[in-house]
Amino acid sequence: MFLYINYPSWIHPQIFPGVKILGLLRWYGLMYVFAFGTAYLLLKRVAAEGMLNGKNKLGKDYTITEDDLFSFLGTGILFLLLGARIGSTLIYDRSGLYWQKPWLIFWPFDLQGNYTGFAGMSYHGGFIGGLLGMIIWCLRHKQSIPRWTDAMVCCIPLGFTFGRLGNFMNGELFGRVTTVPWGMVFPDAERFSASLQWVQNFAAQIGMDISGARLVNLPRHPSQLYEAFFEGIVLWTIIWLCRKHKKFDGMLSCIYTGGYGLFRFFIEYFREPDEELGFIIGDKSANIYENASLTNFSTGQLLCFIMILGAVGWAVGAIIMQKKSAKSADN
Repeated sequence: MFLYINYPSWIHPQIFPGVKILGLLRWYGLMYVFAFGTAYLLLKRVAAEGMLNGKNKLGKDYTITEDDLFSFLGTGILFLLLGARIGSTLIYDRSGLYWQKPWLIFWPFDLQGNYTGFAGMSYHGGFIGGLLGMIIWCLRHKQSIPRWTDAMVCCIPLGFTFGRLGNFMNGELFGRVTTVPWGMVFPDAERFSASLQWVQNFAAQIGMDISGARLVNLPRHPSQLYEAFFEGIVLWTIIWLCRKHKKFDGMLSCIYTGGYGLFRFFIEYFREPDEELGFIIGDKSANIYENASLTNFSTGQLLCFIMILGAVGWAVGAIIMQKKSAKSADN
């Protein structure tokens, strides 16, 4: 009995594989359309519930229009994509190519002229970019930044789910080698020499016959699906249930920032770190394909820890300011 799953052979990155004219249409791009569409519908819902009601920075009552929602979301998405692409190419790529030729950051072809799309998007770069875009929009329109970011985080996680499903459809961002029965053999995953002892041990535990093989493709954690569920569906459910019970503007933003950081921090133990970066803290010579130690931290975990600290600091600061305001009002 095999204790692993083969990646479904019918899934291809292209929506219409083999069709030359439509070969550029990819599931990952379509998932972005679903993500942004879902975010817009949810933003309209929370606006209709009155989450964005109140006075603007000029102290005047402001009526939210559909154009406001569309421009707010559009600005956030534009900056998110810019940040995600810049973060991926300048932080996670260690070849130095994009520092030497920065115009390639937004060039959808490789050096041989083959269309690749914008392969490589960094979540943390997108987080900073999207936040910056929302702040710029709020400042320009004299709106409350924490109130509008609270509305936005009611939408982001569910849209994020589609992004991770797109990663799964692309067969990318898979996890570390595993012996769990739902471990999956991804066709484009790195293959290992059958002569390595740790590879032989893994193969024996899952009943994989590697006799006569030179290179072996071992099962991986489907970490894209872990992220889609916990960072997407679970986190969205928590925020959605809290949206009518927030104690201060910015509370939902803190829940999102800290919640995502916490979920992603632990999922990083199952997700394979970038080979060029390896472990940024701990035993830097350790095998990145195994989950050998909880004290070996990836770049993603470091960034997530900063997110958690930022969320806690934001929440504490907001609570202190709220108490001071209440005390001043009493006096």
